[in-house]
Amino acid sequence: MTKRSIEVFFYGLFMDVELLRGQAVAPMNPRRAFVEDFALHIGQRATLVPTMGARAYGMLIALSHCEVARLYAAPGLQHYLPEAVLAHTLEGQDVPALCYNLAEPPSASERNPAYAAQLKAVLQALGFPDAYIASIQ
Repeated sequence: MTKRSIEVFFYGLFMDVELLRGQAVAPMNPRRAFVEDFALHIGQRATLVPTMGARAYGMLIALSHCEVARLYAAPGLQHYLPEAVLAHTLEGQDVPALCYNLAEPPSASERNPAYAAQLKAVLQALGFPDAYIASIQ
């Protein structure tokens, strides 16, 4: 795989660049962003589900193909698949990116309050909108 970097839209705990560095990856050019027509759903972990009119916030981060492959080879993440999205930075740039989502969203009864609390803390530290943070359960 190439060492060339690609843009990845992260919406879960991987938004935290320190967490990424702890996974032996070198995040580059992190920027706050959002994608349209996707809603955040939390089961055991987070995933985005296509939902017309929804907006999901996250971070655009450049990583190498090898780094992305290593992240998603970790236990519990192998079912996440890449899909192309158009991310919009809060500064107004449109950036094509990869986004890793579950092929099947979690069931409505699947919950992970500890994960949701961690995610809220990351979103708050990164300065995302309060209404979005409050919507996470």
